[in-house]
Amino acid sequence: MVDGGEEFSQVYDEYSDRIFSYIFLLVNNRATAEDLTQESFIKAYQSFNQFNEESQLYTWLVKIARNTAIDYIRKKSKYRYLPFDLKNLYSEQQSPDEILLKGEKITILYEAINRLKMDYREVIVLRKIKEFSIKESAEILNWKEDKVRITTLRAIKALKKELKKRGEGFEEVLSNG
Repeated sequence: MVDGGEEFSQVYDEYSDRIFSYIFLLVNNRATAEDLTQESFIKAYQSFNQFNEESQLYTWLVKIARNTAIDYIRKKSKYRYLPFDLKNLYSEQQSPDEILLKGEKITILYEAINRLKMDYREVIVLRKIKEFSIKESAEILNWKEDKVRITTLRAIKALKKELKKRGEGFEEVLSNG
């Protein structure tokens, strides 16, 4: 368990980039994501004595970050998700045409996910993009595991339907190019 400010600084150093990435997926604005990341860590520091180590530290931090981001989204009454961490989007072995095609597919996917309802967006981000387990996702969302399973299936179905409306094949858009 982390007690002091110096030790909590290590927690911040270890997890801040991942928390920022998660929040950025929810708000799609770098400056806002940076502010909300800081706010999330302030909240975590202030309530660290409540962390009971039943869950993993990272899961607990994501839950705080989610609540902070959702509060912000509700206040702004608009929300957008950016569904992928782009750091691994391109490789040096890809041709310019392959990079362009992959970028177009990602854009199509972003737009389709942005059209989904909030629950579907969240579960897709947590389960399929951030790759949290069903148990971890349930903890973060304050849902039962069955609800995570069912909502994930419905979200994927809704995403397929949205892509089909746009004339895009689901497998085609999600393929690696």
